[in-house]
Amino acid sequence: MNKRAVVAMSGGVDSSVAAAILKSKGFEVIGMTMCFGLSEQARRKPSCCGIRGIEDARRVADKLGIRHYAVNMHRHLEKFVISDFCHEYLSGRTPNPCVRCNQFLKFSILLDKARALGADFLATGHYARIAKSRAANRKPQTYLLKKARDKSKDQSYFLYRLTQKQLKQVLFPLGNYTKPQVRLLAGKFGLPVADKKASQEICFLGDDDYRNFLRKQMGRQIYPGEILDSAGKPLGCHKGIAYYTIGQRQGLGIAFGKPAYISRIDAANNRITIGPKEEVVSSDFLVREVNFVSEPIKKKIVLNVKIRYNHKEAPAEVSSARGVLKAHFKIPQFAITPGQSAVFYKSDRLIGGGIIEKVLNHD
Repeated sequence: MNKRAVVAMSGGVDSSVAAAILKSKGFEVIGMTMCFGLSEQARRKPSCCGIRGIEDARRVADKLGIRHYAVNMHRHLEKFVISDFCHEYLSGRTPNPCVRCNQFLKFSILLDKARALGADFLATGHYARIAKSRAANRKPQTYLLKKARDKSKDQSYFLYRLTQKQLKQVLFPLGNYTKPQVRLLAGKFGLPVADKKASQEICFLGDDDYRNFLRKQMGRQIYPGEILDSAGKPLGCHKGIAYYTIGQRQGLGIAFGKPAYISRIDAANNRITIGPKEEVVSSDFLVREVNFVSEPIKKKIVLNVKIRYNHKEAPAEVSSARGVLKAHFKIPQFAITPGQSAVFYKSDRLIGGGIIEKVLNHD
């Protein structure tokens, strides 16, 4: 009997090709698309979860001759992603909703639905790879999470919360392909979305402006406050700490005499501190909610660390004690931001990651 795989189909090229690849390899494939009940504005966009996405996923499923289901996930999106998104910005932190979507929706709720359909695997269009450990003394088998072959498209950063139990039932069919190769495959398979543009925005932000979203969601909880320099001198007024992030330069409305960046957000006192770029460069920080993909760090070790998705990873000394991880960059980095995810690599292998809790120093 063929293995059964549920594919999380967004209606985009990547997840569509992932489904086609598995079908060509003999899997019994079932398409499943998350429906979030987004606003009309968001639905009109080429979103991964709007009405157009569902329709495109259904057309691909028809082309491939596979079953397809749309699953209402609006309540889960609100509970696990949007609520946290708003709370974090109100707290002066900068969240990454895609990490939480993967953790709570795709690889938890959707994986459970795949199991309920008798599926052996849940597959997605992420650019990442899963490998089995070759160590003979490791029982049971250990699964490793690795960067995609196409480093320019690698999405392992968003997947660091995956567990061994989940990795055992997850497939990333695109891990060994480049994006151009995936486009060619889409044409080869005759998929109706072969020329569809990629969707880059956060799906629930109708106009790509998170400030507008926050204003509509919780505008009454956002208040103006003081902007200070590093010596505590008042320089002006901000519109609300939820609208700002560490390292931000634009939109401050302050005549500082030279380029000024946000170096600190004090949510308790509703204040923002700004200063020259050197005041936003740091070496040491703490990480909470740490997840190790295969095995925990037991001693101080040097790993490559990414402090946001577009950050060029840099070497840091990493140590863990009582569930809190401390990292020290050998070369200070710009805008280490509480709320963002810090992800740790050894070569192309993802060791683990967590949420940046606190910056300990400014160099």
